[in-house]
Amino acid sequence: MTTLSKILLFFPTLVLLLIGAAIVYLAHSPSIFSVLAVLLSIYGLPVLIYRWHQWVYPVREGISYLQGKEYSPWWGSHQIQTIYIAIPALEALLRLIPGAFSVWLRLWGAKVGRNVYWTPGLEIADRGLIEIGDRVVIGHRVGIYSHVIKPRKQDLILYVKKVKIGNDVFVGAGSHLGPGVVIADGTFLPTATNLYPNQQM
Repeated sequence: MTTLSKILLFFPTLVLLLIGAAIVYLAHSPSIFSVLAVLLSIYGLPVLIYRWHQWVYPVREGISYLQGKEYSPWWGSHQIQTIYIAIPALEALLRLIPGAFSVWLRLWGAKVGRNVYWTPGLEIADRGLIEIGDRVVIGHRVGIYSHVIKPRKQDLILYVKKVKIGNDVFVGAGSHLGPGVVIADGTFLPTATNLYPNQQM
């Protein structure tokens, strides 16, 4: 693991500290500025850091290794997003506002169409690595994962590929989509369907 990889391990902690400091500031001096400080620490800073990271260290699709001497851009991008995986309520709030979560994902680099319905219990591991069409319904407790990791000898193999969902798709509750999954237009995915890497429907 490189030095940068080790530093980014502390990014979620930094965000938590900034959120705590912003909340204290809000409690001590309620104003539009203290409210903005809270919102920016929760939703602004991670996106800005992620976009900068993508510009300098773009995540590329394909196979790579996590324990070598080279820095893994996916590892860094994942640490920046970890706060939302660990505390899903932060994003669940956005899904209560029509259209807000789609805008949120676009900020991370995802391609999201019009009239997409997201249920509050969704889990997305790689926000910038999904493509969603128009008029899509994502059911409760759906998981979308654009990466998979597998141990191999003394290393860990990482496979990264975008998940693509077409137009007019219904993804049933409890379904899980692996990296490289492609769902064609008009598909109805039954409840608790597991699609494995590069599987097409």
